[in-house]
Amino acid sequence: MLVLGIETSCDETGVAVYDSGRGLRAHALHSQVALHDAYGGVVPELASRDHIRRLLPLIRGVLHEAGARESDLDAVAYTQGPGLAGALLVGAAVANSLAFGLGIRAIGVHHLEGHLLSPLLEKNAPRFPFVALLVSGGHTQLMRVAGVGDYEMLGETLDDAAGEAFDKTAKLLGLGYPGGPALARLAQGGRPDRFELPRPMLEQLEHRGDLNFSFSGLKTAVVTLTRTLALDPQTRADVAAAFQEAVVDVLVAKSRAAIGRTGLDRLVVAGGVGANLRLRALLDAAGSCGKFGVFYPAMEFCTDNGAMIALAGYLRLKAGDGPRPGTGSRGFTVKPRWDLALLR
Repeated sequence: MLVLGIETSCDETGVAVYDSGRGLRAHALHSQVALHDAYGGVVPELASRDHIRRLLPLIRGVLHEAGARESDLDAVAYTQGPGLAGALLVGAAVANSLAFGLGIRAIGVHHLEGHLLSPLLEKNAPRFPFVALLVSGGHTQLMRVAGVGDYEMLGETLDDAAGEAFDKTAKLLGLGYPGGPALARLAQGGRPDRFELPRPMLEQLEHRGDLNFSFSGLKTAVVTLTRTLALDPQTRADVAAAFQEAVVDVLVAKSRAAIGRTGLDRLVVAGGVGANLRLRALLDAAGSCGKFGVFYPAMEFCTDNGAMIALAGYLRLKAGDGPRPGTGSRGFTVKPRWDLALLR
């Protein structure tokens, strides 16, 4: 089965071709970072228009790189949600139009399910079941994953997600967009022990076994701290390092607790924050001590990408999801808000 994957949920246009026999054949990604940098964040209308400009040339390029023609495709998978409504509609319209014209299936994919399954693209892929830590700009979740579509929520963010807290703290420190990677780079030159910052909800974990997350209080603590400081370059680096260490400590502690609670020995880490080197180092150390394996997607697949959507679409189709060619409605919809816990 040859599946074209299309990702347009936010500010990156991703396209990929996945082959059920050979794996990932080709992929390409266009980032809108330069487009949105002047505004300090994503402008939805600009994002949608840029997807329109980029998507068809990317599809042609990826098919050429894969050595495939449109007529070789068996299905088109696209991000149906969650995300920006206008951006999602661009991908959904192109995917469904292409599928209708070719007489093949189109299948909508949950964006977070794509992230969750992205480590399966690797040669050393984890086996089901496993615990998944999803850490991105809008979501921080721990889930027990028994198989495709079989997800049990163990804990989730109650307010600011880890990636959102990274971005907001980066803005406080005068860093550019996107803030998370910039803060992580700044933290490499800082001393994490110079400032003491809270570890939100670790006390609840110790007393009640609570696996939920909350990073808004940590962000507020950084606001309070920076108001009392002269933010010279070293101080900014030290604040960044202290903040990063606090977030990572919480993520690692709750991941270890989730492994202990489920009795599983595999942890999958996905989403943009999963590329953070400090998080990876401490999770790997925890896995060595706790005798559980930690699995990540390749760095290029931590952020939004078409490869994860193509793979998730293939796995859904393999399981019998999606309409048969010629049997589905010509209509389609997108889901800007879509709870992964409700997905089956």
